[in-house]
Amino acid sequence: MADNSTQKIRVVVSGCAGKMGKEVVKTAIADPQLQLVGAVDKCHTSEDAALVAGVGDSCQVGISSDLSETLIRTDAQVCVDFTHPDVVLSNTLSIIEAGCRPVIGTTGFSAGAMDDIAKALEAKGLGGMIVPNFAIGAVLLMKFAEEASKYMDHAEIIELHHNQKADAPSGTAIKTAEKMLEGLKASGQSKFGGTNGQEAETITGSRGGTYEGNLHIHSVRLPGLVAHQEVLFGARGQMLTIRHDSIDRTSFMPGVALACKKVMNLSGLVYGLEHVL
Repeated sequence: MADNSTQKIRVVVSGCAGKMGKEVVKTAIADPQLQLVGAVDKCHTSEDAALVAGVGDSCQVGISSDLSETLIRTDAQVCVDFTHPDVVLSNTLSIIEAGCRPVIGTTGFSAGAMDDIAKALEAKGLGGMIVPNFAIGAVLLMKFAEEASKYMDHAEIIELHHNQKADAPSGTAIKTAEKMLEGLKASGQSKFGGTNGQEAETITGSRGGTYEGNLHIHSVRLPGLVAHQEVLFGARGQMLTIRHDSIDRTSFMPGVALACKKVMNLSGLVYGLEHVL
């Protein structure tokens, strides 16, 4: 039997001409354990993926507009998707149908969509990952915020992203809220801000969106930002702020590369990078 231990993982990048997609292309080309075999985008079709990403040297992988055809033609093992919330569910199901493992960085999934993906992976006997944030620092922020929520039950989330981000709040903020609620419930509480006074918004939305457990999330969208989040905790006479800043998209790439490798040995849907660290 042939030894496959040194074979590279065959990777397709969906959304390869976007800002995140270009970084993933560079990562797949540079990582000795990965092999870029396909690139998909609605823009720059037939152009060389490496040249579009700004690598400098051709990688001999042309950009296609047909995801399913590319996955089947290249016999891809992993497909990384950074596209748009409007198409990510369809893309993910197409990836699974092709017998490929999805690593999804696009956010904006509903609970029902997550269930559909989990069922599709189970039916195919594959593993897949949906990762709200690939930055190690962001994963640590979630962990620290969950722990703090066991002791401080007044908190709010502020997330800040570039003004081209399609969904609000961010997937990172939602995942953080989920973890914080777990921490709060572990302390025997079920609601943040239990001693807040009665509120009346004179401008609708001034208090942000409200997640389960009365946890407020505020979304900021401005040019010049990349991906930033802070969690504010308040108690009598004190404040605790936990903040993470991605000032460059390269901050996500070690996590993307790790997910591409770890997903090969997963079964079913894994939500969040923390499960493979």
